[in-house]
Amino acid sequence: MLEKIHLSIVREVERRGSLTAAADVLCLTQSALSHSMKKLEQKVGTDIWLREGRSLRLTQAGKYLLALAERLLPQLERAEERLEQYAAGERGTLCIGMECHPCYQWLLKVVSPYLDDWPDVDVDVKQKFQFGGIGALFAYEIDLLVTPDPLYKPGLRFEAVFDYEQVLVVGRQHVLAGAPHVDPEQLGGEVLITYPVEIERLDIYNQFLMPAGISPRRHRVIETTEIMLQMVASGRGITALPRWLVEEYADKMEVVPLRLGKKGIAKQIFLGIRESDADIDYLKAFVELARRPAIARSA
Repeated sequence: MLEKIHLSIVREVERRGSLTAAADVLCLTQSALSHSMKKLEQKVGTDIWLREGRSLRLTQAGKYLLALAERLLPQLERAEERLEQYAAGERGTLCIGMECHPCYQWLLKVVSPYLDDWPDVDVDVKQKFQFGGIGALFAYEIDLLVTPDPLYKPGLRFEAVFDYEQVLVVGRQHVLAGAPHVDPEQLGGEVLITYPVEIERLDIYNQFLMPAGISPRRHRVIETTEIMLQMVASGRGITALPRWLVEEYADKMEVVPLRLGKKGIAKQIFLGIRESDADIDYLKAFVELARRPAIARSA
């Protein structure tokens, strides 16, 4: 009764705004598309859309089908892609989602030797899943998620692959530059620069400032690491980043890493996969490579 084409039609009509535009995308005539959906409506005994002038509005049943389409179609499309790769003698493409702005530089150090070891596997990195990668894993839009903050859910597995320290970053001329560590109270008058992430997910807030009841004088958001560090080097604010990343930029950017508190903030990079994919050889190999001490030393 319910077929993939019905889900595709509902999704494309919602995306394109009309039956005509959806028919073009799906390589159907408008009459064939309308006939297919009318036949489904007759079988299930309820409308999928209601006409309001020249536009269509999804009914409750239609909204259910749309949610189903958005969940299932990416999985089916990914499965078809993988089957085509198998048929062509290829292992496939490893789709990696990034849920960590500064982890991209670390990831490059893993991808390079991985491509050498697995010449018949392509790698695709999708950063649009920043801070929303769990849903992408469940939807089969990615195969592996890079994150410093795993969210353990049934059906997913997270592997810790790299330890690092989150540090405060200040310019070399900053009054705190020579301190062995900083306390939360010392940052109350500072301009704090961060990536565009919810405050609740920023370690500098949830593990350092908020427990002490401290807020910075101002909070600025910048998307790129290089610009963020240039702002810090010029004395226009401070930020918090992994120590290994700061040390890569320290000489050319005139910045200094400082420990957050006497004990510091210890973090890890995790790789998340679906449990059902745990035995895929080229995916397992990526996780094992990421754990290698040589990778950690180069980061």
